[in-house]
Amino acid sequence: MNIHSIHHAQLAFRAGDEAQIRRFYNQLIGLTEFKAGHQPVSGTPLRFVAGQQRIDLVPTDNWQPNPIPSHLAFEVQDLPSLRRRLLSAEVELEESRPLVGHLRFYVKDPAGNQLEFLEPDASQASTV
Repeated sequence: MNIHSIHHAQLAFRAGDEAQIRRFYNQLIGLTEFKAGHQPVSGTPLRFVAGQQRIDLVPTDNWQPNPIPSHLAFEVQDLPSLRRRLLSAEVELEESRPLVGHLRFYVKDPAGNQLEFLEPDASQASTV
């Protein structure tokens, strides 16, 4: 057996918050929603494409936020542009945890899932 990539990550959100989740993942962070050839019905996961991987967001009636250490990390190009877009949408960024060799910040999606966005920064000396 040889594992070569992550197929998808699955995160929960409160049922009924589909519009907020779509806006955040599609309009604010720029992921394309993947539709499997049928019209979504209530309770159907929302799926977004991230490179060759997928992020599935599942509506849950008994939703609870993930503990803080749990998060999904995205490596992006042009992190400053994404940062400006999120700030202009009044999304709170957490930027107090530097990572040598990278620019990065954390945000929470409308469901409270913690997301990390990072980009290699050649101007920083890397010790790794």
